[in-house]
Amino acid sequence: MRAGALSTGDALHKIYDALLGHYGSQHWWPGETPFEVMVGAVLTQNTSWVNVERAIQNLKQAEILSPQAINQCPQEGLAHLLRPSGYFNVKAKRLKNLCEWILELGLEESRGIATGALRSALLSVNGVGPETADDILLYAYDRPIFVIDAYTRRIFSRIGLVSGNESYEALRTLFEEALSASAAIYNEYHALIVHHAKYVCQVKPRCDQCIIKLHCQFDNK
Repeated sequence: MRAGALSTGDALHKIYDALLGHYGSQHWWPGETPFEVMVGAVLTQNTSWVNVERAIQNLKQAEILSPQAINQCPQEGLAHLLRPSGYFNVKAKRLKNLCEWILELGLEESRGIATGALRSALLSVNGVGPETADDILLYAYDRPIFVIDAYTRRIFSRIGLVSGNESYEALRTLFEEALSASAAIYNEYHALIVHHAKYVCQVKPRCDQCIIKLHCQFDNK
């Protein structure tokens, strides 16, 4: 049965079940601590995760993977360590901004802030946009926020559930209202979307390998 014959909520749940059944749990986000997750969320902008891992490894080797150490690190030195992630001068500034925010609030203290207020506070940090903020909320704070990224737009516009041109907030609201799920489900769903888009629903899709092609308008055109 195609997604168009189901309600949005039913279609999203069926797609989730199919992806999870096929790929299994993804154990995301890759990071040893909430702070490392936050760093990764900033560095992953406009680059592959392999490059993010290289930059984070540089921070670990330099023994500055903490808000205090990054905040104290000279801008030029930090940018050099972040070079593998691309746009390293910009990302060094953004990472310093985030670290200043963390140090001002306190990482543990910020956990007591309500989700809406915490999201607004993150969005007030220069260089933190909606996707980065929601990555941090979902993966570092375990808040029930659905992350929208380019992979989400690609898969679900091909399926026909969205046009792909909606605003970030419109899509996030659509997914959250349709799923009404927990942080754990949103975490797993986003990770499955990323995996499926990277290896099957690519820019040039491999429809013959797609576990959800029966739901998809793109494959059935």
